Amino acid sequence: MFKSLLSKAPKFVILLAIIPVLAFKYHGKPKMDEQEWLQWSNKCLHECYDPSGEAKLKNWELTISSEHFLRLRKTFQHGKQEYFSLHLHLFNDLDYFGDISHGTLELKADKDDIIVQTYDDPKGNVDSMATALDLPVKNMEPERLDSLRSALLFFKTGGL
Repeated sequence: MFKSLLSKAPKFVILLAIIPVLAFKYHGKPKMDEQEWLQWSNKCLHECYDPSGEAKLKNWELTISSEHFLRLRKTFQHGKQEYFSLHLHLFNDLDYFGDISHGTLELKADKDDIIVQTYDDPKGNVDSMATALDLPVKNMEPERLDSLRSALLFFKTGGL
């Protein structure tokens, strides 16, 4: 009987050594830090934003800043500019309407927390607030959408 316990002991020791290695490998991965989330989310927004639906759009800039502001600036051919800004602390949730190839990403705030401004508009400049910001997007796969939502929620909570 003593011999049979000794023959099982090396297997038991090996098993005890493997379990922490596997636990770390599959569940102990360090989470992304703020800089990695910023880089990833800006890359995602840059690759997915679809300006093709905007007639006469000359230039656009869509970024998330290190201060956790999502900013969209659109400049049209005749000089008109539209500017949208949302501090992600005030971000509520997002919806997606469309399919993988084309759709609309709707970012929602709790109240009128999205700044909307226009400059050099022949109809007059606008300075107002909104509760939602619609972004035309392309190539938005479900995994990418989930990751973008996770990133925005990370910025909402300040990484907590």
